[in-house]
Amino acid sequence: MKIREINAMRGPNYWSVRRHKLIVMVLDLEKMEEFPSDKIPGFSDRLQKMFPTMYSHRCSVGTPGGFFERVVEGTWMGHIIEHIALEIQTLAGMDTGFGRTRDYGEHGVYNVVFSYMEESVGRYAAEAAVAICEALIANEEYDLEPDIQRMRELRESSRLGPSTGSIVEEAASRGIPWIRLNQYSLCQLGYGANQKRIQATVTSETSSIGVELACDKEDTKYLLEQAEIDVPRGDIISRESSLEEACRYVGYPLVIKPIDGNHGRGITVDIQNYEDAVVAFNAAKEVSRRVIVEKFITGEDYRLLVINNVLVAGAKRTPAHVIGDGKQTVEELIKEVNSDPRRGYGHEKVLTQITINDLTKTIIKDAGKTLETVLEKGEQLILKDTANLSTGGTAEDITDIIHPANVSMAERISKIIDLDICGIDIMTSDISQPLSETGGAVLEVNAGPGFRMHLAPTTGLPRNVAAPVIDKLFPKQGDTGRIPITAITGTNGKTTTSRLIAHMAKMKGYRVGYTTSDGVYIQNRLLMTGDCTGPASAEFVLKDPTVNFAVLECARGGLLRAGLGFKNCDVAVVTNVAADHLGLKGIHTIEQLARVKAVIPETVLPDGTAVLNADDDLVYEMRRNLNCNVALFSMDENNTHIKALQRKGGITAVYENGYVTICKGEWKMRIMKAEHIPLTYGGKADFMIQNVLAAVLVAQVHGIRIEDMKMALETFIPSAAQTPGRLNLFKFENFSILLDYAHNPAGMKALKQFSDKLDATHKVCIIAGIGDRREEDNNMIGSIAAEMADEIIIRQDKRLRGKTEEELIKMLDDGIKMANPKMKTTIIPSEKEAITHAVNTAKNGSLIILCSDVVPDALELVQKFKEQEANGEKIFAE
Repeated sequence: MKIREINAMRGPNYWSVRRHKLIVMVLDLEKMEEFPSDKIPGFSDRLQKMFPTMYSHRCSVGTPGGFFERVVEGTWMGHIIEHIALEIQTLAGMDTGFGRTRDYGEHGVYNVVFSYMEESVGRYAAEAAVAICEALIANEEYDLEPDIQRMRELRESSRLGPSTGSIVEEAASRGIPWIRLNQYSLCQLGYGANQKRIQATVTSETSSIGVELACDKEDTKYLLEQAEIDVPRGDIISRESSLEEACRYVGYPLVIKPIDGNHGRGITVDIQNYEDAVVAFNAAKEVSRRVIVEKFITGEDYRLLVINNVLVAGAKRTPAHVIGDGKQTVEELIKEVNSDPRRGYGHEKVLTQITINDLTKTIIKDAGKTLETVLEKGEQLILKDTANLSTGGTAEDITDIIHPANVSMAERISKIIDLDICGIDIMTSDISQPLSETGGAVLEVNAGPGFRMHLAPTTGLPRNVAAPVIDKLFPKQGDTGRIPITAITGTNGKTTTSRLIAHMAKMKGYRVGYTTSDGVYIQNRLLMTGDCTGPASAEFVLKDPTVNFAVLECARGGLLRAGLGFKNCDVAVVTNVAADHLGLKGIHTIEQLARVKAVIPETVLPDGTAVLNADDDLVYEMRRNLNCNVALFSMDENNTHIKALQRKGGITAVYENGYVTICKGEWKMRIMKAEHIPLTYGGKADFMIQNVLAAVLVAQVHGIRIEDMKMALETFIPSAAQTPGRLNLFKFENFSILLDYAHNPAGMKALKQFSDKLDATHKVCIIAGIGDRREEDNNMIGSIAAEMADEIIIRQDKRLRGKTEEELIKMLDDGIKMANPKMKTTIIPSEKEAITHAVNTAKNGSLIILCSDVVPDALELVQKFKEQEANGEKIFAE
């Protein structure tokens, strides 16, 4: 078996609009296509022995053990690999269960689709599942444990931590979209100009001064002392020569810690003599240049969490420890503690397993014990020097018993240090009594405190401490941090429609970011070039903090490769569906292509609108799976679909009596005559009128007035600046050049329809075969060109995309001969030379129809010719 490719979906996709995290592996079974599971002796028994927990897989049978029944009956290896990939993720602590295996459209090749929780783990699971299946087929031993451990490690290295994850989950539950901005914990909540950012539990609204103060324990302690907050006596030193005097001043027992450390690094507690103090000082110096020598306060370790100056949770923390039973050694007791099902690797469970590292061995040694020591019954042995959950500690929720005086003190501290999210460490014998009565003290104030102990305490009530964070960042009821998003898809017309909608929104006063097949624009400033119709380009716009209106062109390629770059949109437009790119990425029929395009309208929010082409049956059928409003457009006001929606009071746009008209129900609101809209070239370009109809519907549902639509349409001029490569007509003294991006049969037909209406003594068409299209598609391009022109020049695309130059020329030539065997045809591979030849041999009054795939290069050359003519120079190319 051979893996052809592995793609990770990260948003709504062809396989599922709701399940965004999917691995799509293209798997060639090769010879195993002829050997389903029932034809391999012993395979089913070996599979059940290796994965007894797969009994829970119901599969299509619908009952426990259903998958095993399928294996016994006989099923293909792609299906089995799908289940293995899901199961090994579950065994590694990531319980996920969606999968499907479908024919790719080639003999023995399948799309193996399954869900993942972390992308790196999903990709690893895909490869591991194939290797495991091959071992089972060959009856070879296979050790699962290294794979399981590797997936755990990958998860811990790539997942969001529990604090960040809880905030993101809370945001998502409220409909607030989010984007991870780096490989760590920096995340964006909301889109564009309405975004907020978090990094762990530090927010974009956290005071930088507050963070600086919290990180400087000397300043923190000074400010708290000045505010009459109980803090332990202490001193700050940077040299060992000052240590003895500091110890005398503070008095034993004491604690030594780095001044700007975190996560318990370099802290030593309960120091009883100077010799131990020297060791502790050196440990702290490895973390920080300056060191705190502080009175060791006895009692319990408490963490109080204050968010937006309100105490929201409290926890009593206990360091990792074991309690003797008079029988087992320390090492055996640790293993017993780790056997608790609540303990797992890293952050995968409520508790973390206790590791025996050098620090643990040192602490055990300092206590006069070894790993082989048998503790007396009831004797407690501390194994770590801090109470952090990440080192195996435990936490008990005590929120409801905190004394009001301590609550008030904590909230006051958050204002003194000026932190919106604040963790306060307190040592006291009884948190239900005021610190002043117990002799307790505030030990530390933390910026970016961990939430794990409050979200999932070992005992006590879990607290949703992420909720008040979101309440602070998005205080208005129902605020989702979104910006208006319009997504456009279809076979032809996407880019022009996107540009026109963006132009309308900009005229309305929005700061618009939009993506197209020729680049990404922020307020009409081109910031990225090339085909930018995929998820990365969409995210680029949605991450830009200056944008408050997004227009996103969405093509099939990016959607099949990674899914959409957004979860939901407010308005979706589907211009049309025609045969294009068929035979690629497992999409072989126009119905499959329509299913790909349908993903976009299916992401529209319930109160949003899908704008569909009523003249295209495949597009019109998309309405059946939508949970949103539907608006229709048509070039025929008597279209039955249009009439049906009008009778229901719906919104439509039609071309009637020469007018572009919006209808609310059956009431007409004429915008303007099509012939007065520059984009339509005096009403000659029907497909441009169609694009206008879609755009005005979008404007209507976004609340843009008719007067503003009209102004936008009048100022949107078809040109190299506003619509590059889309019906750019250049008039020279003796001939004209019509440059267009037509690159499929549907686009060529529309171009022919328009060019037929243009007066010309002679028409020359420059075309190229496209390597990733089917032979019949290239044949059709040639045939349409032959019907459109009097002469054809065949050039070569910059990218051959898997075909040879000779193959592509033959496909076009065959198509030309089908339509007109006597057509004059010239082959000039270089686009630059082909254009130059056409210009230099142009007849008086002729029209050169240039179909270009690299629009910027072609535009630059044509504009150079215009400049040469304007300067009275002879037209030539260097």
